[in-house]
Amino acid sequence: MIEFDEQSKKLVVKLVYYGPALSGKTTNLLCLHDVLCNEGRGDLMVLDTVDDRTIFFDLLPLFYVAPSGFRIKLKVFTVPGQVRHDTTRKAVLQRADGIVFVADSQKGHMGNNAESFANLEKNLAVVGLDINKLPLVIQFNKRDMPDVIPEADVQAAWGATGLPLVMASALKGYGVVETYSQIVALAFDALDERLELTARFGVERAAFVNSVTRIAKDCA
Repeated sequence: MIEFDEQSKKLVVKLVYYGPALSGKTTNLLCLHDVLCNEGRGDLMVLDTVDDRTIFFDLLPLFYVAPSGFRIKLKVFTVPGQVRHDTTRKAVLQRADGIVFVADSQKGHMGNNAESFANLEKNLAVVGLDINKLPLVIQFNKRDMPDVIPEADVQAAWGATGLPLVMASALKGYGVVETYSQIVALAFDALDERLELTARFGVERAAFVNSVTRIAKDCA
């Protein structure tokens, strides 16, 4: 399923931000696009729907090049959360190498989070991906809102899954890079296990992760 060309030494890594409508998926990517280094970063592209937005940006055509010449292109997508856009969500999930599930921390949205996560599990199965094997990070967004479920309750409800949990406010800009960094690292580990990127192509984990997660203040 992955986009891997051994002869040309090219790999495309695809990350998808998934979650209920208006949970902050778009805001996560807008924030990321603003804070990551400009060098090699592609334009932000927005595909508007009637009541939601599917956006993606291509971090760069050749974002990381190993000393061996092996090239990795990283793509980051969001999907629309509205129920009526389920076909679009399935299409975007195809070939995904990692998922960030963006949940809404507000108390009144716990049911929406559960329904959306169940929808994610179902749609991954439809496109031939196993949620138990795919790198997955859970972000509880909108922690800046006044009526949010306490973090202890989040941990109690989701901690048993064993999945990484990140508390965030994409609007305020915290937890966004941390979420992204975790899914990048997990996706690389999974791909390295399958493709032996380090052993066969000299792709160093730390060098790759650092390259695609550098924020603007660290650019020189």
